[in-house]
Amino acid sequence: MEAVTAASLVVAVLALFLFAWVADNVVDQRTRNFDLAIRAYVHQFASPAVTHAMFVITYLGGNGLVMAAFLALLIFVHLRWRRATVWLLITLAGATILDVSLKLAFHRPRPAPFFGPIPHTYSFPSGHALFSFCFYAVVAGLTAGRLRSHFLRALIWISAALLVLAIGMSRIYLGVHYPSDVLGGYLTATIWAATMVALDRLHGNRKNRRASAALSSWANPNDTIENQAQGSF
Repeated sequence: MEAVTAASLVVAVLALFLFAWVADNVVDQRTRNFDLAIRAYVHQFASPAVTHAMFVITYLGGNGLVMAAFLALLIFVHLRWRRATVWLLITLAGATILDVSLKLAFHRPRPAPFFGPIPHTYSFPSGHALFSFCFYAVVAGLTAGRLRSHFLRALIWISAALLVLAIGMSRIYLGVHYPSDVLGGYLTATIWAATMVALDRLHGNRKNRRASAALSSWANPNDTIENQAQGSF
């Protein structure tokens, strides 16, 4: 658990530095050539079938995600997965606060979309990328952690990763986000999710230590009394 805590903190810090670097380049408009080049490259693969598929995929990161979140919460409550329910609620609440506050902080205008209407919110970071990463990664983790089959665990994680990447790509394909917006959304989600994992592991370590101390005191009452007596002098 200590190794997982340390790794999560390292990931969160690295993602924070990367986000700061991307955000600084976005503010100074140094990502313009990169964004335009990627947008033009992706758009050359446009076709009616691909466009329809991208609208379906982007739905899974928007209204479809909201419906999936409510369904997941109902399932967790029904199964009495209290920890999973709390985890999901805190993750989505934090993602909402980050999305709104960062969009208002950067005030980046949306690009001209290739398909569909232009959204009314600001562009950086991508809310679809942020929420899809947080939701599908957390659900995958909470579900896979309760399975014994390594194959099913791997299948769940791979499916979640591909879905999150596809949602980000759909935002670029439709033209409603710059690629740097999507990257910013993924990095923001990484910071938040890794921080959540680290805090959860720290809380778990403290509970285990208290439980071990209580068990030790119960198993050796004479040692506890002796230690308390020594500490009084």
